[in-house]
Amino acid sequence: MPVEPLSQKEIEDRLAELPGWSVEGDRLTRSFRLGSHFAATAMVVHIAQVQEELNHHSDLTLGYNTVSLAVNTHSAGGAVTGKDFELARRVQDLAGVHGAS
Repeated sequence: MPVEPLSQKEIEDRLAELPGWSVEGDRLTRSFRLGSHFAATAMVVHIAQVQEELNHHSDLTLGYNTVSLAVNTHSAGGAVTGKDFELARRVQDLAGVHGAS
């Protein structure tokens, strides 16, 4: 089943529900600051599990105490889709569990 790109209005509406997320170029992005390197590493592992469950993978970067994501849907020509927002929503939930800001 093909995944359709979201319109600019759909993207804006969905961004309003996910504080801290933005679209940079053609990717949905967010960075999270955590209390320690260990906490950031643990969050990366949990994000990787969610990505596997969804079969949808982001560019994921681990800094000392920062986790950054950038995601779009390759099967939709690199556009932002509902799949990206589903991943973002799940990561947002994880961030609350891990105490990220």
